[in-house]
Formats: sequence, structure tokens, C-alpha cells
Amino acid sequence: MVEWITSDGLTDYDAAVEFMEARAAAIAAGEAEECIWMVEHPPLYTAGTSAKREDLTDPDRFPVYESKRGGQYTYHGPGQRVIYVMLDVGKRGHDVRKFVKQLEQWVILTLDQFNVTGHIREGRVGVWVERDDKPLMATGAKTEDKIAAIGIRLRKWISFHGISINLDPDLSHFDGIVPCGITEHGVTSLIDLGLPVRMNDVDVALRSSFEQVFNSP
Repeated sequence: MVEWITSDGLTDYDAAVEFMEARAAAIAAGEAEECIWMVEHPPLYTAGTSAKREDLTDPDRFPVYESKRGGQYTYHGPGQRVIYVMLDVGKRGHDVRKFVKQLEQWVILTLDQFNVTGHIREGRVGVWVERDDKPLMATGAKTEDKIAAIGIRLRKWISFHGISINLDPDLSHFDGIVPCGITEHGVTSLIDLGLPVRMNDVDVALRSSFEQVFNSP
């Protein structure tokens, strides 16, 4: 069984990390069920284990949290659904790469319910959308913007941290970092794509697509 928790309002980041670490330890000890926790945060930046200091271009803009998740700098804030994923990857095959691909597929299936086609690109973590409404890149390829970020950590084969999907965050807030260290592509959201999707709509879509990707251990 997987417990689903949805928190109203804005969740403090330190409190979220404290909860995840305690829950992951309890899952590893066989004392708690796996958990999917959906939150929103106040505006903040997090630095993953691969973050480069020069990619924090406006360090005084929002609080910056050192995170032990994989990846580089990420923004969280209102209008963005953050999904913390506390699952037993050990019981699900001991395959971290497969697990990350499952997270990517979960996001893609969720976006598909809103007629948004998400893409995975080699060397670029996260989920991307092609922008037919923007000029082609210098190479002649379509412009692509990031709509979802992924960054996880494992402890005793239990995952925590997870995914963020942009519904309607203030996209200018991403200007204080180089998101995930990538400068040649932008960031988008469902509203930016012209889709007035509510948070509850995304939550329903996430739950309905979860079982298509993740089998019970």
C-alpha cells in the first residue's frame, strides 16, 4: 500500500526534509507504508549535490537550501506541484536508472492527460516540451522548455525528494538560478502553454497514472 498525502498551503522546506527522512527510515525499518506527499513551497532555491555556485545568479533573492538530492539548482514556489516520492526501490528491483525512468514516465503520462507531450532528452534531466509558438533554435531544431524537474536521493534503498511540475509559478523566479545548469533552454508551465489547469486536476492525474508505471512491490 502507498499512502497519499496532500498538504494545503505552503510547506516549510526544512519541515519537509525532516518528514521525508523520518518516513524513509520508517519504511526501511518496515514500520510505515510507502508514501507520496504532494506539497507547495514558498519561493526558494535548492542546491543538489552537483550544484555549481556560479549557477546561483541571485543568491539574495530567495532562501537557498543545501539539498542532498541529486542534481543542481532548482526553484520551488507557489503554483508548482512538488511530489515527494518515498518508495522502496529495493523491493522494486534495486535499479536506480529504471526508477528514474519510471518517474519520468509518470510525469509524461500525467501531462498527456492535459494533451501535453512531454519529452526526455539525453543529457538533460527532467521533462521537456517542444514550443511551436517560439522561433526555431539556431540549429533549426524546435525550441524546448522544461516543465518538470526530477531529483531524488536513496537511503537504504528508500527514495525521497522527487518531482516538481510547473502549473502556474512565477516563471521570473527561475531567473535567480541556472535551472539544472542548463542555459540554452527555458522553463515553462501549463498556464504558460495556455492550459488553465488547477492543482487538484494535476493531483487527480498523478494518482490515475501512478499505477500504470509503478507496480506494488
